[in-house]
Amino acid sequence: MSHLTSEKMAKLFADFGGKATNTGSIEGQVALLTERINHISEHLKGNQKDFSSQRGLMMMVGKRKRLLTYMSKHNLTGYRALIEKLGLRK
Repeated sequence: MSHLTSEKMAKLFADFGGKATNTGSIEGQVALLTERINHISEHLKGNQKDFSSQRGLMMMVGKRKRLLTYMSKHNLTGYRALIEKLGLRK
């Protein structure tokens, strides 16, 4: 996770979670996972046989999906806003 500095993580949580210290918010966690997923996807474009990174990517995608499912059940308007803001599910 060397591509994410503490400043970048604080900015992600400030943008999506409300405050930089609100690391437990679902919106912030989804934004962080999305950033990590995008980074690993770029890595795998040049390293197709890196199976441990592929497994990690699939686990992150599953966790993000579970968080988004929870959010869609409990906060539908926030879910729709987050999907729009992150550019997911075009």
